[in-house]
Amino acid sequence: MTALPRILTIMGSGETTPTMAKVHRLILDRLGERPVPAVVVDTPYGFQENAEDITARTVDYFRTTVGAPISVASFLSADADALTRETALVRIREARLVFTGPGSPSYALRQWAGSEIPRLLADKLARGGAVTMASAAALTLGRYTIPVYEIYKVGEAPHWLEGLDLLTPLGLSVAVVPHYDNAEGGNHDTRFCYLGERRLAMLEGELPDDVFVLGVDGHTALVVDVDSGSATVMGLGSVTVRKNGRSTVFASGTEMTIADLTAAAHGGGSTSSSRVTAAASVAPAVASATLADPPSGLLRDEVARLEAVFSNSLDECDAPAAVRAILALEETIQSWSHDTDQSDALATARSALRAAIVCLGEMAEVGSGDPADVVRPFVEALLAERVRARASREWAAADAIRDRLVAAGIELHDAPDGTTWELRPREPVA
Repeated sequence: MTALPRILTIMGSGETTPTMAKVHRLILDRLGERPVPAVVVDTPYGFQENAEDITARTVDYFRTTVGAPISVASFLSADADALTRETALVRIREARLVFTGPGSPSYALRQWAGSEIPRLLADKLARGGAVTMASAAALTLGRYTIPVYEIYKVGEAPHWLEGLDLLTPLGLSVAVVPHYDNAEGGNHDTRFCYLGERRLAMLEGELPDDVFVLGVDGHTALVVDVDSGSATVMGLGSVTVRKNGRSTVFASGTEMTIADLTAAAHGGGSTSSSRVTAAASVAPAVASATLADPPSGLLRDEVARLEAVFSNSLDECDAPAAVRAILALEETIQSWSHDTDQSDALATARSALRAAIVCLGEMAEVGSGDPADVVRPFVEALLAERVRARASREWAAADAIRDRLVAAGIELHDAPDGTTWELRPREPVA
């Protein structure tokens, strides 16, 4: 068998959304004939009560959205029985692709400490295979790790943990910070994986001189080709190299060398003869797909767009367009249903779908009512005016009112005891 390429992929977030599906596919395409032996490691979220659900959604995402099977290397806890632990290690060892993502970086580090998992991941990058680490798992990659939950949720003072340090052998002495462009805080700064500028600056000052911050935006991936020493930015956002408050940003579609990243951190500029470029040579399929066919927008943006389309359709009384907007919203929700992110974006989308259905129902109720009830107040007001005109012997005015009503499709029936009316049936359209 031909030696496998060595590929490390760092995803900032969105690892199980449509935005990253293309990245997963392109990596799998480089790992040999399908189906590629691939596993998801569930440790980072192993402490969560919904761990089994997250795993099931991940497996279903790879099957339905990526189009590739993935098995589970279950290592929820280091306290699991020996058979469970050893089975996970065998599956990781035999896989060509190892994927792991959301949860708590500090929990993952505690469970992996003393196990074979860090060595097996390093072995993939040294001997052949692909490792994709996203969100919480991405935080564990570098020399230092941010304990996000403890700082952001519990209120501990900002501090570093020792990371797996899988990147130093590749030439990257870094602290990886996913969710780099996070904006969920609204009125407070949650950039830089929920730290904000103030706390990141504090932590940055504690790093050794040779270590820098490698930030990866949400729904963005840095794909590192270890064999060639090159890296490509894919997805919706950017990759940022930061050192002592000074940042260099690499936009989606950019290819650079690992040396370029290090040089940017230490102020040395580009060190490669090819320079930093958006034209990939090592992984042409990856770069060309990024530039020619950018990923779809974020879920919140797409929901807002479809809500606007639906609202405009109602304003214009365009029922087919309103129905199409609802169907598109349902399809969007379905395509994002595997997302293991813990945000409320999916709940908000489902709420928007339910609201749209209610509005459409109200529109249908009005449209399905008796048309005579809609025009009744106007017709009866005109008939009262006609009675007044006739009583005043204003025959011309009374006849004009009758003629106008008849022209509008109102049939009048005069009788000694008063006038009744009805709507004439519409003529069928030829």
